[in-house]
Amino acid sequence: MRKNPYQVLQKPVITEKGLEAKERARTLCFRVDRHANKSEIKQAVEAVFKVKVQSVHTAVFHGKLRRRGRTFGFRADWKKAYVKLRAGEKIPEYSETA
Repeated sequence: MRKNPYQVLQKPVITEKGLEAKERARTLCFRVDRHANKSEIKQAVEAVFKVKVQSVHTAVFHGKLRRRGRTFGFRADWKKAYVKLRAGEKIPEYSETA
């Protein structure tokens, strides 16, 4: 079953580190589906933003323990993808989806 690109790319990670990577290294940073692989992420970015992708790096973050009074639980695990664009490609703004 093939996934919708909007199911693979959940939301952009807008942090100081993510914005600096976007400006300096032509790298976009997204929170992605935990079960998506690098080729699915690449196809999703190319389909949504109409750009060519050079490489994809991923990182899996394990959920943290959180407490509220006597009860405690874990946040969900999540995956982050750093997507580097090819030279000459226009860096899209996150609000510029086609």
